[in-house]
Amino acid sequence: MSGLVDRHISFLEALRAAGLSVSLAEDLDAIAALSALDWDDRRVVHDGYAATLVKKQSQRPTFDALFDVYFPRMVGDGVAVRAGSDDDDGGEGGVRDNAEQLAGFRDELFDALSDGDQQALLQLAAEMVARFGAMPGRGPGLSSWSAYTALQRVSPSELVDRVVQALLADGRLDGEARREAGRRIGSFTKMVEDDARRRIAEEKGPEHVANVAIRPSIDRIDFTAARKSDLEDMRREIYPLARRLATRLTQEHHARRRGPLDFRRTVRASISTGGVPLVTHHKPKRPHRTELVVLCDVSGSVANFAQFTLLLVYALRDQFEKVRAFTFIDHVHEVTEHFTPGADVADVMTNLAAATSHAALWGRTNYGRALAKFEEQHADALGPKSSLLVLGDARSNYSDLNLDVLERLAGAARHSWWLNPEHRRHWDTGDSAASRYGEVVPMVECRNLTQLGEFVHDIL
Repeated sequence: MSGLVDRHISFLEALRAAGLSVSLAEDLDAIAALSALDWDDRRVVHDGYAATLVKKQSQRPTFDALFDVYFPRMVGDGVAVRAGSDDDDGGEGGVRDNAEQLAGFRDELFDALSDGDQQALLQLAAEMVARFGAMPGRGPGLSSWSAYTALQRVSPSELVDRVVQALLADGRLDGEARREAGRRIGSFTKMVEDDARRRIAEEKGPEHVANVAIRPSIDRIDFTAARKSDLEDMRREIYPLARRLATRLTQEHHARRRGPLDFRRTVRASISTGGVPLVTHHKPKRPHRTELVVLCDVSGSVANFAQFTLLLVYALRDQFEKVRAFTFIDHVHEVTEHFTPGADVADVMTNLAAATSHAALWGRTNYGRALAKFEEQHADALGPKSSLLVLGDARSNYSDLNLDVLERLAGAARHSWWLNPEHRRHWDTGDSAASRYGEVVPMVECRNLTQLGEFVHDIL
């Protein structure tokens, strides 16, 4: 039992490290749920954990990957693979990978893909890694299993046309057959990757895989390290994030609705109770909404970060009295016109991306020149009711920083902040002037959606 408890605790710690907020109450909920479930069905255990620990659909891939690492479907090659090893000469000391064995395996894989047999595909994924993904004798610290090697050897993607023909023979339309074939092969590829990860966890421990091979949840992935598929997921997460922020802000504003104590009204009301102020009276609180001016670097290294921040500001525009947005590389261009109410988010992203071409004259990031141009052309955007938000990595190709210009701009605004998408440890390396700019405007590390949401909440 102690081993099971230790595995449960390690699993929850890995979820927290990957970005899932698992509280003590949810930990206890999971234990209560699992105590009422049968542990002989792995799927039931999986669903029990998911129901009590996962709050958002975007966190599900990370949860599933970690569950497979800490509660694997099988150990080693699995019973099915070992049972069939003598028949295919794949036992210990036998031939596991030659042209004939490869052709036979691919025929089995084709049959399973054509039939959509999930159980057979799971067994074939385990067999594929065992036979074609083994990398024995590697140096210390290197894994003995590779999904990449197995996939390169078998090349399941080359079976697409055969699977499509099989689906067409079953009466599928051409477009439908191609989409379904691609989906099945993509699903099988993930099975292979999962099995290789399982074997590595068995070899090196689940903590190693959790720290090295499991990608964090989408709201914890760094903007600068995001893949194309991650960017699509991030775009889908922006509006739910904006709704959560707006709801939270509304609740907090209602909770702080009362203004300062109205001493005179409180004393007058206390006359009816013999001078004891049983009921306090407060002055009405003056509503205040921020005018926001956003100045963002849209050069290649930080373009994703700038787009997501602008998109979040666009989604939250009702929380601000007024928003003006400017992009720059070495020249400043206003993009406020794209923040039109009711516009489709895809159109906003497309227009913002197109507008970045106007933000460069020489093609090299130059913060000093951009700040000077902003002061020259748009100084009227800042005033005592406005807040200035600068977005960028503060890497200016060793050009003049124009710190005095930034100081004047910050002085003209009520508040000013600088969001930097780089990890703090990279500040002041190479051509980074983060600390020098940070002495003028408070600089905040903002590497992912979680940090971005927390910052926007704080400034509102």
